[in-house]
Amino acid sequence: SRRCPPRCGAPRPRRSLIPSLPAGTARLSRAEPRAGDGRSGEEEVEEVEEGCYQLYPGHIPTSPLQKALLAAGSAVMALYDPYRHDMVAVLGETTGCLALPNLRDKMKHHPEGYRILQERPRIRLSTLDMDRLRGLPDGTLGREYVRFLEDNKVSPDTRMPPKFIDDEELAYVIQRYREVHDLMHTLLGMPTNMLGEVVVKWFEAIQTGLPMCVLGAAFGPVRLSARKLQVLATELVPWAIRSGRNASCILNVYYEQRWEQPVESLREEIGIFPPP
Repeated sequence: SRRCPPRCGAPRPRRSLIPSLPAGTARLSRAEPRAGDGRSGEEEVEEVEEGCYQLYPGHIPTSPLQKALLAAGSAVMALYDPYRHDMVAVLGETTGCLALPNLRDKMKHHPEGYRILQERPRIRLSTLDMDRLRGLPDGTLGREYVRFLEDNKVSPDTRMPPKFIDDEELAYVIQRYREVHDLMHTLLGMPTNMLGEVVVKWFEAIQTGLPMCVLGAAFGPVRLSARKLQVLATELVPWAIRSGRNASCILNVYYEQRWEQPVESLREEIGIFPPP
């Protein structure tokens, strides 16, 4: 029968998946196949005993060795092509085992961050009233966010859902980080070209400690021209580092309730210095 590696440190539950039924009610035996998937009850029970089960939709349980191999492969591909967002996503999930719990703890100990963890808001086209955001005054977060999306031809729906994180709450934390990434571009005033992405990665690396962000910040500049490298080293990176250190945790802001707030006001509240 099919076996999958157990989650690291997770107990192996040993319970029957067949619920108790009233006396006289017929039911399938453990060896009979279930209608719909063709698997026997015995196989399904064994899967649970082995720890191979989804913690959330799309979850793929993996062992530490499998995560290490995924991290190495995705790192190579992400360095070769920084616009491979699928590889960048896998790298973030397989290397964030220390940074993600730290970010979750910061959210739990902050009133607004705790509400976000409890309510689990999502930033997607299905949850955004784009017409309302377009109608907000210039300079507000909502209006400038929509302007950023339209000018750079990007969509919040392109953010990949997590797959390889073996904790449902941490999976939401990295999903939230991905969905506020475009808001970081908006607040920092950075475009989506390579120079802008590198600057945002420096800010996010200081803020989150995610190895994926550190890798992008360190190796992203190799594709820049000499002139852009000079601007990056002398102006943009020092500003991004100072802002990252000075700012409060970017995941503790309920952006969906701040659309009408001026960008300058929100920058000042978070602690982001005005862009150079």
